[in-house]
Amino acid sequence: MSSTLLHLRFPFSYFLLPVYLFALGISPNFGESSLLWSFLIVHFLLYPASNGFNSYFDKDDTSIGGLKNPPPVNASLYYTSLIMDAAAVALAFWKINLLFALLVLTYGLVSKAYSHPVVRLKKYPLAGWLTVGIFQGFFAFLMCYIGINGYAIDNLLHARVMLPAALTSLMLLGSYPMTQVYQHDADLKHGDYTLSRWLGIRGTFIFVQIVFGLATVGFVYYFATSFSADIAYAFLLAQIPVVLFFMIWFWQVWRDATQADHRRTMWLNFLSATCLNGFFIYFFLANSHIAQYF
Repeated sequence: MSSTLLHLRFPFSYFLLPVYLFALGISPNFGESSLLWSFLIVHFLLYPASNGFNSYFDKDDTSIGGLKNPPPVNASLYYTSLIMDAAAVALAFWKINLLFALLVLTYGLVSKAYSHPVVRLKKYPLAGWLTVGIFQGFFAFLMCYIGINGYAIDNLLHARVMLPAALTSLMLLGSYPMTQVYQHDADLKHGDYTLSRWLGIRGTFIFVQIVFGLATVGFVYYFATSFSADIAYAFLLAQIPVVLFFMIWFWQVWRDATQADHRRTMWLNFLSATCLNGFFIYFFLANSHIAQYF
């Protein structure tokens, strides 16, 4: 049982929390019940179930995201992840609406296709990269937005929702290869030709800089034109610690590739998530219609 709990990696949901908080920041129709249930369903059922399912089929014996020394997996992890997925879908339907339940179901199915040996999108560099970038970004944003507001599908078909969802995906597409940069040997062992393996260690850092730069420009433009210059400046300010850490680490890796390790990757993930979570909480409070709610 302890092995199963470890592989569910509940703390890893913290790294994905910015997506939920961003969706919350533009939400005009949230209530206490929808906030509570959408948050619990996504972060305490759906994401951990995905982690557990992925771990069961990867059977890693080296460091993975959020777990430095993963214990051996067993059948209880597999069945627990399926039960949690089913509970997420059932609660999404019961507490929010049918659309949210369908989105939660779709996310769970795609996450299974990412790691299940029959499909295993993870082993293809572009397919794996796009799957994570789109479904943990764009799709997860829309899913959280529906869960928070309890809306129907027509409420998604607006630029005010689609644009921030697309920006979320762009940020994920830039950051995800960094989570693979220390796993090249393990991925080779599993036959997974990830984007980071394809780019190489130095190439991964260069690629991430380019995509992250494009995402930053997009976010600044979005916040400055849709909200205010102050929010755009706050977003830039929140990125300074992340950029400084990344550049120092890049310099170290350029001199010695072994510095691209699990510990530094997790520190970058934690720092980035903390800065983004802090910013999106500020954004939530600063947004005019949110401020009026309080």
